[in-house]
Amino acid sequence: MELKHVVIVGGGFAGLAAAKALATAPVRITLIDKENHHLFQPLLYQVATSALSSPDIAAPIRKVLRRQSNVTTLLSEVSAISLETQTVEHTYGSMPYDYLILAAGAVNDYFGHDHWEERAPGLKSLADALEIRHRVLTAFEKAEAVDASERASLLTFAVIGAGPTGVEMAGALKEIATRTLNDNFRNFDPSKARVVLIEGGPRVLSAFPEDLSANAQMQLEKLGVEVLLNTRVKDITEHGVDLENGDAIAAATVLWGAGVKGSPLAKTLGVELDRRGRVPVGKDFALPDHPNVFVVGDLAQCVDAKGEEVPGLAPAASQGGEHVAAQIWRSIDGKDRQDFTYLDKGIMATIGRSRAVAVSGPFKFTGGLAWLAWLFIHVLFLIDFRNRIAVIFEWAWAYVTFQRSARVILTREKKPVVAG
Repeated sequence: MELKHVVIVGGGFAGLAAAKALATAPVRITLIDKENHHLFQPLLYQVATSALSSPDIAAPIRKVLRRQSNVTTLLSEVSAISLETQTVEHTYGSMPYDYLILAAGAVNDYFGHDHWEERAPGLKSLADALEIRHRVLTAFEKAEAVDASERASLLTFAVIGAGPTGVEMAGALKEIATRTLNDNFRNFDPSKARVVLIEGGPRVLSAFPEDLSANAQMQLEKLGVEVLLNTRVKDITEHGVDLENGDAIAAATVLWGAGVKGSPLAKTLGVELDRRGRVPVGKDFALPDHPNVFVVGDLAQCVDAKGEEVPGLAPAASQGGEHVAAQIWRSIDGKDRQDFTYLDKGIMATIGRSRAVAVSGPFKFTGGLAWLAWLFIHVLFLIDFRNRIAVIFEWAWAYVTFQRSARVILTREKKPVVAG
């Protein structure tokens, strides 16, 4: 009997979980990703702020799946999906599927102002993290060489959006200025650097309970971050951020953490998407009218068996990927599908050294205890043992010395070729 072909688009938490859950299934799998690595996105901001290096939070997909003989991994970019012909169009041609798992993730959402992306990079990939690191470290370097009139803008960092990414980024930037770089410069005091966190809503970390949001804001402000709530951005220019209230923030470095939307690949399905560009799916993650097509992870808009919307979090993506794999297996065995039930293990966000907030069920944590829980959970879920050891070492070193080891600025300009 010919094995059913399962095509997985995306090697993130959902796609990788699905592939691993099908390890002993009677199927052949092709996993396609435009990058060669699985990325632990919750720690991306640590690469952006020089605490970790790229290999610490990434692992080659081929290495992760090297012992799984029923998987073929392709480094290729998917451009379109045809539900009618059951094919996936990618860099090297067209590939038919029997079952499709679409786990292409999300991209930054600039709410109709896509031109802002050049001025204010978001944080969704290693390339984004390295670009942000380059901008942050270069701003400090330039500040050493200019006079006081130019220095103020260079030492102002505006972070737009006070979700977990924005909060974690803002806290890390202030710690870099006050702790890591405090005695590295001669012409200015890095601790005077200004970090401004801009949020359009009434509180930071809106997904958290109100008391934890208030605590997180207090911890940010104690660290020295300026928090602007109920403040909307009108424009982002080469000079900084213009606000709708008429104020302006002169900042050489502007970073985006205000929102994400589904991968543009979803548009090729020809189905109606929600306002965030996600694909509405059934309780088993299958596409209505196409039971052999599953959409999971950040790209899916799914209401689970309890009637609750599945959040765009790494644990939810992993659970979803495992569930989809189980449904494919059940379909092959002629069994009825099961609805997905999300097991909520809680949410957490770190603000800085010994500063964090976390909630798990009825339990709430703040400060050092929440920070230790955050460290433990993130190390535990790193995909590769080598990564765990490297991250533990880097965090231990940073805790004792206040130093960040990945502070090298890479020159991006190529030298001209000179004929000999």
